[in-house]
Amino acid sequence: MTIVADILVGLVALIHLYIVVLEMFLWTSPRARAGFGMTKEFAEQTKTLAANQGLYNGFLALALVWGLIASDPTGFQLKLYGIVCVIIAGLYGAATASKRILFVQVLPGALALIALLLAR
Repeated sequence: MTIVADILVGLVALIHLYIVVLEMFLWTSPRARAGFGMTKEFAEQTKTLAANQGLYNGFLALALVWGLIASDPTGFQLKLYGIVCVIIAGLYGAATASKRILFVQVLPGALALIALLLAR
């Protein structure tokens, strides 16, 4: 079960690294605008805010990656912390921005959390 948990944690980390790239570097691109449902004008007006948000998503990914490479108990604690933060951020995002976040962020995070706790 540990391997499954680590694969799911790694998947969540990759999702957040992708979000970092979208928010920090590709915010005004057609791909990011379509993904976030924005006009070109709105993307231009909000690119600094998006880059800041992307940085925070990077911190989440970093905690997860660090947890994957650190030995226990530190590795487990970092993975647990990172996954719980991902879920909380996703729930807030779903409540305030888009319900899609439940499927993109919360569901993978919840599956990783369950696997992580079962592997313990």
